[in-house]
Amino acid sequence: MMKRPAFHIDLSTCIGCKTCMIACKDKNDLPDGIKWRRVSEYAGGSWKKATDGTFTQDVFAYYASVGCNHCEDPACLKVCPTGAITKNASGIVVIDQQKCNGCKNCVMACPYQAPQFNAALKKASKCDFCQDLLADGKPPACVSACVTRSLSFGEYDDLKKRFGEAAQMAVHVAPLPDPSITRPNLLVKPGRTAKPIGSKAGAVVNPEEI
Repeated sequence: MMKRPAFHIDLSTCIGCKTCMIACKDKNDLPDGIKWRRVSEYAGGSWKKATDGTFTQDVFAYYASVGCNHCEDPACLKVCPTGAITKNASGIVVIDQQKCNGCKNCVMACPYQAPQFNAALKKASKCDFCQDLLADGKPPACVSACVTRSLSFGEYDDLKKRFGEAAQMAVHVAPLPDPSITRPNLLVKPGRTAKPIGSKAGAVVNPEEI
């Protein structure tokens, strides 16, 4: 039984294909507008003219695939008025659909936009780390689908050992939020153009997709 399940994302190899998004939606039969996993494209930079008339550029772009991080201090859990959100014995944050009253508190509280509100059902739902697949000894659907093997999963401490210094203990890469807010169980290997959280050097250029 996992105690602190975590995802690891390698930003240096993620190509933004969104296969992880599609796999998640397909496996969980999610309706239009509900995305338990989203891929942000963060880009920026410009061309600059030198005194000799030549141009140089510092243009960059990279992708970040993010779902629920089953945080150590889940913001969603703290604001749920009905006790529908709990962290189970496997360290997975889950939403009890029978107890959810559709108040949207969790949707507004989560800095990762993990809980998604289904207007038709008037309920919130989110990634449950594919508990059924884990029980069968299989990886989450998003991890299996990743064509570049940029997504990995496992125990938080095991992932740190596996990826060494390449795995950051705290996630400090834009466009992710400050990890101190929820202490996410997410490890990230930044690419060479990665910017720090809060950076104004770039922006998310695909807001309609996330």
